[in-house]
Amino acid sequence: MAEAAAKAHVNIALVKYWGKRDERLNLPVNGSISMTLQQFYTVTRVRFNPSLAQDQLIINEEYASEEQRRRISAYLDRLRVAAKSSAYASVESSNYVPTGAGLASSASAFAALALAAAQALDLHYSPRELSRWARLGSGSAARSIYGGFVEWLRGSAPDGSDSYAVPLFDGGYWDVRVVVAIVGEGVKSVSSRDGMRRVVATSPFYEGWRQTVEADLARVREALQQRDMAKLGEAAEANALKMHATLLGASPPFIYWCGATIEVIRRIWDLRRQGVPAYVTIDAGPHVVVLCEKSGQAAVCEALSRIEGVAEVVSSELGPDAALVEL
Repeated sequence: MAEAAAKAHVNIALVKYWGKRDERLNLPVNGSISMTLQQFYTVTRVRFNPSLAQDQLIINEEYASEEQRRRISAYLDRLRVAAKSSAYASVESSNYVPTGAGLASSASAFAALALAAAQALDLHYSPRELSRWARLGSGSAARSIYGGFVEWLRGSAPDGSDSYAVPLFDGGYWDVRVVVAIVGEGVKSVSSRDGMRRVVATSPFYEGWRQTVEADLARVREALQQRDMAKLGEAAEANALKMHATLLGASPPFIYWCGATIEVIRRIWDLRRQGVPAYVTIDAGPHVVVLCEKSGQAAVCEALSRIEGVAEVVSSELGPDAALVEL
């Protein structure tokens, strides 16, 4: 029995990945930049067993739905072809992050799965190759192979060979902190996959999004090089709000936010007016991620903890690369 286990951390995009030019290969319309978080992660164990009649998937100690199992099985089929293996696998995954709620649990899950499954199949891939493999499971998983600040290159090759993530700066480069306001419970009603598809097909605001992304990427790269929190926060916040605006233009329109999401945004803007450099970004869900410096972290946590509808406030530093762990 061949087996391995891996741990990968969630990443939060500073410039969002929103829209695919190839759904089968998860190739993005635009490049993106993210930061990997220490606090949220997935640990996945993969065991290939010739005696199994089909792949098995257990998430947080419960058997997954048939739809989830089929998705993982189709993904593993690609790795089995590469390894010339026919053995099915037992996959046990523990998510230390809310699942399907807009905090990139699929990113950490598929990054951990790619690394563990490749190791178990004796496929010796470089981090760049693992990034490409992770992308096939979930686009943003390409970035969770690396820690710190990461850029996912759009690429142009039809086969996706040049669409992978590259590390920009590791976690020790800049002591940026994030404070996450957990404001909703359960799985969101519109998945990221379906939301992207609807926006690209129907939202008149999407073209405006596309036309400004390259400038956003350049601003974020510059802000990182200069360690300029104001420049980084303003660019990330504007990019996130533009992305969510495209949802309102879709047909039918949809929204990931809840009332507490808006209250958190307002409270952070109030803090900024009071001199605390803090900025929001929001992925495809209701939870709000606040970027700040270490000196402002306590003020942000205190302010958010007093908002009705905020279930939990979690602080995090930058996280590390995906890595193998002991079984």
